[in-house]
Amino acid sequence: MPQAKMAVQNLSLYYKDFRALNNIVMTINANRVTALIGPSGCGKSTFLRTLNRMNDLIDGVSIKGKVLLDGKDIYDPGVDVVYLRKLVGMVFQKPNLFPMSVYDNVAYGPRIHGEKSKHKLDTIVEISLRRAALWEQVKERLYDSALGLSGGQQQRVCIARLLAVQPEVVLMDEPTSALDPLATQKIEELIRTLKKDYTIVIVTHNMQQAARVSDVTSFFLNGELVEYGTTENLFTKPADQRTEDYITGRFG
Repeated sequence: MPQAKMAVQNLSLYYKDFRALNNIVMTINANRVTALIGPSGCGKSTFLRTLNRMNDLIDGVSIKGKVLLDGKDIYDPGVDVVYLRKLVGMVFQKPNLFPMSVYDNVAYGPRIHGEKSKHKLDTIVEISLRRAALWEQVKERLYDSALGLSGGQQQRVCIARLLAVQPEVVLMDEPTSALDPLATQKIEELIRTLKKDYTIVIVTHNMQQAARVSDVTSFFLNGELVEYGTTENLFTKPADQRTEDYITGRFG
């Protein structure tokens, strides 16, 4: 039986008076890949950012409802948001590396959290790059600028940098939309591997990608969660006509 890692309860989000998310209820299970699909502007990326409070950085945002991580509300006033974002990390649409070496990018988080031992940092960097399926390609280039890598390699350094701080949940906002098909395939293989150790939530505009990598798919439309269920069921036997219309290409 899948175990719930996060539970979203009656979540609504407002940009001042505009309601961008309406009463979302969803369970995100541990060691599963949950895909969020829907047309542009439907609220899927906004929803993703509610899971580690990235929307806190936007003026005029207010939230109603709860998001529970292991049973604790992440919007409770006593929550340490920096620590929350260590537990629930994010990979963005375009690789957002620091202008420094591969090694320093991956070691950045552990250093911020107080790790000073060179031996421990060496170990963390190697393990994180191995988990991101990149070690063999960059082990001779650790002290070269990460910005000299290909786009797909840069995205995997971003993933390694995230894994280095030992998150429990990995959020991915269209992580392959800037990549070529081969690099996309490698990131998808990586996602399938990582779910053994992490809970993954991915926003994708590519329905074939959702079908390939996810266990559960959620369909958003106009700020509402129309339907969610196992990926196979949602794509082959959608319960809502709007879902069927979207996945068969009638709109979106």
